[in-house]
Amino acid sequence: MTAADSLVQVDGLRVTFPVYGGVLRTRVAGVRAVDGITFDVKKGEVLGLVGESGSGKTTVGRAMINLLTFTTPEVELEGSIRFGDQGTELNGIKRRAMLPYRARIQMIFQDPFSSLNPRMTVQQIVEGPLRIHTKQSREERRTRVHGLLERVGLQPSYAERFPHEFSGGQRQRVGIARALATNPDLVIADEPVSALDVSVQAQVINLMQELKEEFGLTYLFIAHDLSVVQYISDRIAVMYLGNIVEIGPAEQVYESPKHPYTRALISAVPKPDPRKTRKGRIRLEGDIPTPLNKPSGCGFRTRCPIAKASCAEEVPQLVDVGGGQQVACPHWETMGD
Repeated sequence: MTAADSLVQVDGLRVTFPVYGGVLRTRVAGVRAVDGITFDVKKGEVLGLVGESGSGKTTVGRAMINLLTFTTPEVELEGSIRFGDQGTELNGIKRRAMLPYRARIQMIFQDPFSSLNPRMTVQQIVEGPLRIHTKQSREERRTRVHGLLERVGLQPSYAERFPHEFSGGQRQRVGIARALATNPDLVIADEPVSALDVSVQAQVINLMQELKEEFGLTYLFIAHDLSVVQYISDRIAVMYLGNIVEIGPAEQVYESPKHPYTRALISAVPKPDPRKTRKGRIRLEGDIPTPLNKPSGCGFRTRCPIAKASCAEEVPQLVDVGGGQQVACPHWETMGD
């Protein structure tokens, strides 16, 4: 793949949050939330980023949009995040220099109840990016907001209402409209349906797919539910404890997973027919280790059913196993079917 095929290229990204202790609040440790991952997001695709809570997937999304340095100034970021045809480096960029790229990279947040300002009307919320990034008149912004609300399935008259007057699904539609206001190239969707009822999840996902085609969007779709990710994604990247353990075409990863962690995730997906047996269910022992004290070598080895002594020696790198699928496990072929 060439750089021209990619909208975003992430290379060796590491994110470490400091831990302070004592009366003088001196640094005593660091939490490696993201531990040296490399991937890219192609133009026009949906890349699903999946993993358990604490795997670091949300941190990746916030690092890509350069939010971490402003919300947590003490955070340490290493590696490269290059965006656009010119390959602009976003890691470490200053606030003023980042401003033009905020119009091109937008985010849909996980919780539709806390991501909308309760003191602002829907009109004020959705037109916020337009006031910052465009020179449109008040009437032009109003027209734009009404059009966006209508496109996401809401009445234009809802623009004068406040967030508390809406359901969770409607609030998330407002969040989507806000993200689309500046015609972005990349939308980072951070578990956009996890806080919604199952019946509403499908509606929101279908809407996002329609908008992708209509506006020519590229998505980084972050979720912990592999079945949801498989439905909307072109490719899937699986994270565990700060590392990507498998990445490849969505159908291939879902139907023929190679990494033992990916296999365990897929085996845990509920079956629509309760009469079918749970044969092949992989049960992982123990809990996910803390990023504050990660196991040496492969982070998954303490729960892995095929772990060997050599797994403690070094962190496994992604290797190509064919068909564009990569796996970070030297013993994946011993897993069996």
